[in-house]
Amino acid sequence: MQKHDKEHYLINRLSSKYIGDDAAVIGDAIYSMDAFFEDVHFKREWMSMAQIGRKAMLVNLSDAIAMNANPQFALVTISLPKDVSIREIDELTKSLEDTAHEYGCEIIGGDTIGGDKLHLSITIISKSGNPLFRTGLKEGDLLAFTGILGESKQDLDSLFRGEEISEKSRFFEPLLRAEFIAKARPFLRAGMDISDGLFCDTNKLLDINSHGFNELKTIHDDIGLSGEEYEMLIGFKPDSLEPLKKIAKTLNMPLTVFAEVATNKRRFLCDSHHF
Repeated sequence: MQKHDKEHYLINRLSSKYIGDDAAVIGDAIYSMDAFFEDVHFKREWMSMAQIGRKAMLVNLSDAIAMNANPQFALVTISLPKDVSIREIDELTKSLEDTAHEYGCEIIGGDTIGGDKLHLSITIISKSGNPLFRTGLKEGDLLAFTGILGESKQDLDSLFRGEEISEKSRFFEPLLRAEFIAKARPFLRAGMDISDGLFCDTNKLLDINSHGFNELKTIHDDIGLSGEEYEMLIGFKPDSLEPLKKIAKTLNMPLTVFAEVATNKRRFLCDSHHF
């Protein structure tokens, strides 16, 4: 069984009705959690402590943003290696707090343990008056993604080759589409953030809606298999395309329609691309 299959197997073993979206909606609260682990999602020699703290918080906030939610509180658990200095701890915690505050979120607690590597696990508690779920797609709906994909994988490959990348790289600092989702929500049927690559995440969206797709635009593997992008994958009625294009234009944000929802069982070829 491949790693990707084991992830899905584990999730499917859990029986809660709240599992399946970027976050769990319970009453008026929305709960999400993500891990950001050394040598799984990043290497310490690649990033400063400030960059690690910022990306760890951003990838967690992304789940709330993807569901059209406003982050309220965060719980942070950190595994600290012995070689991390007091100065580095200060840099890490300041970055976590500053990034959370940018999105109106406050760190209210968590846990700290000793470990061999630097691992962070963050829980975000949010609220939304109109959550965006992964379910709701219908035959004929259009599928699109925000922004430009591919930079994250491209720069990851560069890092593996020992090359330097820009400090502004999307690998270091994902761009969250909070303003777009808030404005576009009335026109959206379904959506999710792109963390595991466009191809794999489109498959997830189609799986949960029991639909397939017809390709409208050829997507190269360098784009479709680039994970950790945190752009948005959205589904909507065809007559919502023009309003969505207008919203995207006001935000100077590319919006690419690449497929339509169909009653077939077609899926993209992909493997799990968590870094």
